[in-house]
Amino acid sequence: MRNFPFDQPGQFYKGNLHGHTTNSDGALSPEAYCELYRSNGYDFVAATDHHMETFRWPITDTTGFRDESFTTLIGAELHGWGMENGELWHIVANGLPLDFADPQPNETGQEIAARASEAGAFVIIGHPGWNGVTINDALSLKDFDAIEIYNYGHMNDCDRGNGWLFADVMANRGHRFSATAGDDAHCKPDRPDSLGAWVHVRSESLDPDSLLKALKQGYFYSSNGPRIHSIELTDSEIVIECDPAIAVYAGGRGSIREFTRGDALTEVRLPITRFTSSFVRITVLDAHGNRAWTNPIWLDELNL
Repeated sequence: MRNFPFDQPGQFYKGNLHGHTTNSDGALSPEAYCELYRSNGYDFVAATDHHMETFRWPITDTTGFRDESFTTLIGAELHGWGMENGELWHIVANGLPLDFADPQPNETGQEIAARASEAGAFVIIGHPGWNGVTINDALSLKDFDAIEIYNYGHMNDCDRGNGWLFADVMANRGHRFSATAGDDAHCKPDRPDSLGAWVHVRSESLDPDSLLKALKQGYFYSSNGPRIHSIELTDSEIVIECDPAIAVYAGGRGSIREFTRGDALTEVRLPITRFTSSFVRITVLDAHGNRAWTNPIWLDELNL
């Protein structure tokens, strides 16, 4: 079942899927970038440098910074033509081979996303709120796994790092995908953009291939603060166990929603019957204003 990690074997590993080093427009070397995340309790990180001629088409090799307790995914932020507003696509791909081919002249976003997907990568539509991705744009991009629904860097430089409206419109149209939060770290002094948003991936091991497989299946949730410990779905309710929260929300198709507000909520039960014809996604809000988000969960894929 896609997008439901809580009944899967293994454990949750914390990681950032979107960030840049001195191989493109970041301020830290690949080694220092990996060490920043390692020393702050992350289990893995991806360096997704801009795959552009300006930077000599980098696919940053971080394999030398792996050990038994920390690993890396090989990735890049890919760019192709074809957006309605005339701008380049920003497609974050994790799990690329180091010899991923440079784009051809005038290669479109769809073409480069298809190549990344064929190579086995986990393909994300990056920061759709910031660069103005439209529904028509997304419909032209057939080969993607996820939409970036929270971009910490662009929340702090233009307040356009939230991609949930775009993602909900896509979900309402029946499209099935996962939802990621990430830093888009450049580690420069002009804005906070590191250690601010991440994914918790449910994987049987910290092996990069195991993490990538779990990401492709949607076995993760995203956060910029609280943890979701478990979610259980029955034929009548959804049970959420989480860090202390002041609100837990369930949203679905159109205006469908359920919620509970309180003080230090750690177990919440919400009725699920209104969602059974479509999808449900959960948001946990803590007292500091931080959130955790599940992927959209399509209930017809669960044996309720």
